[in-house]
Amino acid sequence: MPKTDLLLITPPFIQTNSPYPATPALKGFLNLYQYRVEQLDLSIECLLQMLSKKGLTDIFQLAEQQDLSGNAADIYAQKDQYIRYIDGVVSFLQGKYQTFAYNINNGILPEAGRFNIQQDLEWHFGTDGILDKARFLATLFIEDLGDFIAEAIDTRFGFSRYAERIALNITDFSDILDSLATETYITKLMYSILRRRISETKPAVIGFTIPFPGNFLMALKSAQYIKKHFPDIKIMMGGGYVNTELRLLNEPRLFHFTDFVCLDDGELTTLKILDYIINNKKDLVRTFCLNNGNVEYYNNSSLNDFAHNNIGTPDFSGLPVDKYFSVAETTNAMHNMWTNGYWNKMTLAHGCYWHKCSFCDTSLDYIRRYSGASAVELVNRIESIIEQTNHRGFHFTDEAAPPALLKKLAKELISREVTITWWTNIRFESAFDGELCELLAASGCIAVSGGLEVASDRLLKKMNKGVTLETVAKASASFQQAGIMIHAYLMYGFPTQTAQEIIDSLEVVRQMFELGLINSGFWHQFAMTVHSPVGINPETYGVKRLPLPTNVFAQNGCEHVDPTNCRYEDYSEGLSKSLYNFIHNIGIDMDLSEWFNFKVPRTQIPRNFVEKFFDFS
Repeated sequence: MPKTDLLLITPPFIQTNSPYPATPALKGFLNLYQYRVEQLDLSIECLLQMLSKKGLTDIFQLAEQQDLSGNAADIYAQKDQYIRYIDGVVSFLQGKYQTFAYNINNGILPEAGRFNIQQDLEWHFGTDGILDKARFLATLFIEDLGDFIAEAIDTRFGFSRYAERIALNITDFSDILDSLATETYITKLMYSILRRRISETKPAVIGFTIPFPGNFLMALKSAQYIKKHFPDIKIMMGGGYVNTELRLLNEPRLFHFTDFVCLDDGELTTLKILDYIINNKKDLVRTFCLNNGNVEYYNNSSLNDFAHNNIGTPDFSGLPVDKYFSVAETTNAMHNMWTNGYWNKMTLAHGCYWHKCSFCDTSLDYIRRYSGASAVELVNRIESIIEQTNHRGFHFTDEAAPPALLKKLAKELISREVTITWWTNIRFESAFDGELCELLAASGCIAVSGGLEVASDRLLKKMNKGVTLETVAKASASFQQAGIMIHAYLMYGFPTQTAQEIIDSLEVVRQMFELGLINSGFWHQFAMTVHSPVGINPETYGVKRLPLPTNVFAQNGCEHVDPTNCRYEDYSEGLSKSLYNFIHNIGIDMDLSEWFNFKVPRTQIPRNFVEKFFDFS
């Protein structure tokens, strides 16, 4: 007899500093319907066993007879030191052994390739930044071990992904089946954790959230193990990867591993699957099943999704909230926000209140359907989560947090005297003036991230971003004056962007760093998706979409031809190199051409272009 109705699992690997929000959100929702739900973060459980004295001892023994590269051989030669200090380092990164910072800063840790950095750490951290410097050094220590594991134990390993490239734009499911045949130390470790947790919880159903391509293979391997050893358990799969890549699913072989594949929000789909299995009700919603050897899609469209105000409070019970560990991958505080510090993750609203950007998957429910919650309900959830986790840091993982809702939230936090530290994603619009940003800072906001994107007014208009460079600059200034850090998402290669516009965009970004308007950023090359306006109507944006292969397993990214014939990939290294230096306040005054190893146009942007936005403010 099942002890648990549903065991929710996050498969390896994902960020180490906080639980991924999908399973706590679903557990909190299903609590409202009296379903018995447990959850397992298989990612952090695997990593903690690997990064332990016993785990490293096993790993180094497995590597004993291998032909290693120079860097891996250096690590192996110091294996006794890695084994000696690993528990202390992990405990320090978990916030449980802060005094170890002094030993770390005194050079106690073994060093390999990751320590070959061209940075003056004394300049970055000074004499008082003891914990920050130690966390940075401890991260290098951990990353060296990650490099060793990827070379000597499992080439697919990454601390926040596994076999990511295998799962990207899969045309033939046979490629995945071939990959499933390989067993490694990591997969066997995962099986042992699964077996123990399943034996403890005795679930009727197991649900896998698959947020990214780097989780798909491990979800399949876990499901394969469960089907073999616990054949009576039903399996369901959903999450971000499924929602974007598998919407046209027609591959029967996937159902050797799962019984249900569900799309979009998990609340209604999961509730109906549990009703179907446990209470024999027949109303499945947005769910693929196998019927007589054929994949069929079931969707009772008369059932409405739940409003965001009515989905309950995320429930973190069953997750090891005291065992997650932070890493600091750079010396830039804003850039480290994603991985440094424990952040309770929750959403203020469902979907995007703007949902018009042409590069975004605006045809999909998770973007298109906007549903907010009241500030009172949101602060109720915040207080409940603080009580559960004993952590007061919050990352609101919205597509774009609405300014009006943020204003109400800030006022509610202040009036109820709830002390939290929080950050979120926003659109750089004019509503973020000095008064609002000061209010947000007073409520605990320390940082925001948002899309500067192409940093070109012509292209911002073409992508229907709804902002101008002047709007972005003034909103950024308001945030900075309130002491709120800013991370900018940057894009190159949007349809019809010219080489001149790429360099001009870089100049705008340089000026914004020079004026202290942004603290960090990241360039990514535009990728067309089948769910975005530009993918659905490419001719409107001046490009031609190439046809997808027929009967492909996964359909999301698609190739296109741009009439400008600009080789966008050639600019990747120079853009990344310049931005890395700007983030660290290096090379701000250098000529832009020096960041590239080929001839680029001279910028046509005046040196005071951004500064002039403030002459009349």
